Parts: sequence; C-alpha cells; structure tokens
Amino acid sequence: MPLTKPQSKVIKDKARFRVLITGRRFGKTYLAINELAKFASRSKQKVWYVAPTYRQAKQICWNELKERLIEHKWVKTINNSDLTIILKNNSSITLRGADNEQSLRGVGLNFLVMDEFADIHKEAWYEVLRPTLSDTGGHALFCGSPRGFGNWSYELFKQGESNKEWQSFKYTTLEGGQVSSEEIEQAKQDLDVRTFQQEYEATFVNYSGMIYYNFNRQKNIIEKYERDSAFLHIGLDFNVDPMTAVVCIIEREIVVVVDEIQIYSSNTQEMCEEIKIRYRNKNIIVYPDPSAKQRKTSAGGFTDISILKNAGFDVRCRNTAPLVRDRINSVNSRLKNVNGKNNLFIVKSCKNVIKSIERQIYKEGTHIPDKDSGYDHMNDALGYLIEFNFPLRRNFVSSPQKRWS
Repeated sequence: MPLTKPQSKVIKDKARFRVLITGRRFGKTYLAINELAKFASRSKQKVWYVAPTYRQAKQICWNELKERLIEHKWVKTINNSDLTIILKNNSSITLRGADNEQSLRGVGLNFLVMDEFADIHKEAWYEVLRPTLSDTGGHALFCGSPRGFGNWSYELFKQGESNKEWQSFKYTTLEGGQVSSEEIEQAKQDLDVRTFQQEYEATFVNYSGMIYYNFNRQKNIIEKYERDSAFLHIGLDFNVDPMTAVVCIIEREIVVVVDEIQIYSSNTQEMCEEIKIRYRNKNIIVYPDPSAKQRKTSAGGFTDISILKNAGFDVRCRNTAPLVRDRINSVNSRLKNVNGKNNLFIVKSCKNVIKSIERQIYKEGTHIPDKDSGYDHMNDALGYLIEFNFPLRRNFVSSPQKRWS
C-alpha cells in the first residue's frame, strides 16, 4: 500500500529535525520504517530507532522491520539479541530503549527515530542522543501522540514554528486515513472529551490540578447498589503500607465500586485472607499491578501473582504495566464519556476511593501524578481493573500498510 498524503508530506520534507504529532493509528511505525530504510540505503550509515523501553522497541518495530528488509534482499546479518541489522552496503539499523541510558551513549549517528518521544525523558535527547548527531550532521524524526503543554514534546513541536532546521507536523486520526469515521465515532462512546481530543484529534491539552477531572459527586456517587452479582472484580495495588483493594461489580459498560480494603503493615497473603473472609461465596477476579509477576511482598519466596493464584482467585493482568496515562484516561472515560454518559459509580460508603479520586493532583507544571499525598493507592488499584476491562488502545479495523512507496 502506498504512503498516505500526510505520510508523504512528512517524508518529503527536507528539514534536519522533524516532529510528527498525530492521533492514534496514523501509521507512525510504517512511516518510521520507511525512513529508517531510506537513510540506511546510503552506504555505511548508522541508523537508530529509539522507543521509551527496549521491550517497546522490539514489540513495535523489530519484526516488521526485519520482514521489510529481508523482502527487499538488503540484509547481510541479523543480530536478534542486540536488535541490529547489518545491510549489504555496510549500513546498520539498531533498535534501542531509552530505559537503558548507557546503551544510548558513545555512537555517532546519521539518522535517529524517537518513537513515542513524549514518554522518553527529555534528558535522553538533550544530553545523550543530540550529541550523537553532531559529528555526522545527522537527522532526526520524532513521532508520537501529544501530551500536556508541560511535556517536552510541546517544546519540540514549537521549534518547527521558529527554527529553520526544524519542521513540525500535526494530523488527527481521521486525517491519517487508517481509521474510518464510523470507528472514530464509536471511540467517542468509550472516551471522555479530553482523552478524545488528545488521542484522536492530536490536541495538546492542559495537565494541571485534579487528575480525575470528570468526577462529579452528584453523578458518580450513589447511596447503595441493590443488584447482587456472583462475580466480584477487585483491583489490587501492592504496597506493604498499605495493601489496597478496590472491589467492583461490572455489568456490561457499567462499573460500580461497592467496597474498599486498606490494610496497613501487611502483605499479599493477608490481603488474600481478608478477601476470602469478606466474600466467602463469591467468584473473585483480581486485577493486580503486572509487576506482581516478579514482586514479593510476603515471606516464603513466592511472587504476589502466585500467592493470588494459590488463593483460588482468577488473576488477570497484562504482561507489562499499562502506561500511567492510559490508566488515568480509562478511569476518566468511565466517569464521563464524550457524550456525557456516566459509566463509573461509587457507593458512598467507599470513602477512601472517593477521597482519592477527588484529591489526587498532578505535580505542578508536569503530567506526572503526585504520589506524595498517599491518594494514589486506591486510584492505581481502580485503574488496573478499569484499564484491563476497558482499554483505550483498541485494535482498530484498518488495512495495514504492507509496501514501501
């Protein structure tokens, strides 16, 4: 499939530094692979693709990149452990994660892609990667979705308006041409206004003050919930002080918080015992922090996940922790979607949940949630549950691009 018009415009631009801000499903990975190959087609070039983490770099780009290069018979050798491909012209393409800063140092680069760069610390660019382009006069492409005005991605985007070496581009999901207007309309049913603006309309939004800005006492708090359920859904946040659980009933699109548990100076085993005592005749589904696969808050050498499973619970969590912003946006979207519908309710006896949602704020001038106040535990537990059941990163029905232009 050929490049779309927006993709072509980005690729044809001659600016040394290009910043691409888009809505979801624009085709950023396809575009990035085109650019990696284009620069590597010149002899003896060092070309890098950098994602926020090594795991993301491998998941997002590696297999598709190998497939394209092998298809075009450009490959000399492939190192799957180092995520490096050497081409027949002695150029190399390497994938790196910004979570390992040392792996980014000491190399002169001819071209660099920073994917989802808003989720990479700006020091990785200014202090580590920018110098790698100096000796070579190398170029860079920054790709990602917008974050708040306080994020460094906005700083780079503005460079394109005033610096001759920079050029900035911004496209909505609809302009990207990969997702139908009907699918985007459906997304409005799932998302709140600010999340939709950011994720689909590529709008920089203001991150300040209250994190769960869609919370409304009159609309999201209920006296009690009359309907019983054989299944209870429990979000878990593992902290020794306190261990935290948010207990919910889920009925289709509706989530109702019916109970909360906080146990100080505790561990996972004690939390399991408390849950089994409170809900003897219920089927328990738990949604823990994915780090529980390795983490141990109890004696005996067992991971938190294994303790939960041994307790007889149905354990559901992702292989890796969802992005903090995705958990937050998922909760906000349940509290109130674009059409004003409320799908998250809290029984008023759950005072700690209500207090936490109402009072947690962003650190001043950032899009980072404040964790010093102690309001994060209940919110994190609820976020794991809601993000798992109502993820924002959906698999859209679209035709994947398969060919370079």
